[in-house]
Amino acid sequence: MAIDLQFTKGQGTGNDFVLFADPAGEIDLSPSQIAAICDRHFGVGANGTIRAVRSEHVPEGRAALRGEPSAEWFMDYWNADGSPAEMCGNGIRVFTRFLLENDLVSLRSGDSLPIGTRAGVRDVQLSGSGFSVDLGRWRLDGGEPLVRAKNLQVARPGLGIDVGNPHVVVALSSDEELESADLSFIPVLEPEVVGGVNVEFVVPADPLVTDGVGSIAMRVHERGSGETLSCGTGAAAAALATRHWAGAGAPNSWRVQVPGGVLGVRMFAAEDGEHVALSGPAELVYDGVLALP
Repeated sequence: MAIDLQFTKGQGTGNDFVLFADPAGEIDLSPSQIAAICDRHFGVGANGTIRAVRSEHVPEGRAALRGEPSAEWFMDYWNADGSPAEMCGNGIRVFTRFLLENDLVSLRSGDSLPIGTRAGVRDVQLSGSGFSVDLGRWRLDGGEPLVRAKNLQVARPGLGIDVGNPHVVVALSSDEELESADLSFIPVLEPEVVGGVNVEFVVPADPLVTDGVGSIAMRVHERGSGETLSCGTGAAAAALATRHWAGAGAPNSWRVQVPGGVLGVRMFAAEDGEHVALSGPAELVYDGVLALP
């Protein structure tokens, strides 16, 4: 059935999304429709599509409500190729901005807004740069696969990290190496990761730490979307990997430079183990209506 989809285009450090409100869960887009929306030549163009749906109307949202009854809204996130994703660190900040601008929620300084995701409930707060989201517990996961990328001469060892979705982080030796990698091609991992993985390529700053804050530069190939200007969970994974490699004495606060801007990452102790938080801007760009067959 043809529909006219009222949407909003949003972005966080260049990671862009098409968002729409479907409180009652009545709009069920197919993967091919999502891919068409995200197509940069024939659609709106985006790294992903986000549906704002009340948690009670989707199975994953009902699961979130069992853990956190106040998680009224569920971020139904889909990659540009139409595949579902567990989490999106930039997307959840833009999603929060969308909810606020459409008077679907309120959020005061110091308060937390729980959001349901496929990775579980995530808490969002206002911050000086926009919003900060607690990505929850992280873990080393996925081993140290070899990673090959086009224009990098030799395979490099990566480090598998899970921050609600899977990542492999690769350290490079220079900004020139980082710039030379052609991430329009999917990096090849040995062994292959079933279901795909986000791959981050990182160069530490020199000096690595200034005034207690670590600094790195990063590029990313996101599964289902290709190279993007930014990846929020990828920035968190990259900072965690760099701290792991740096060893004892490495800081818990990081500045991550991505092609689309700067993100903040902070690790902190919680009752259930160490959490990682991501902070950065979130903007709504324009509204529109798209006719979908």
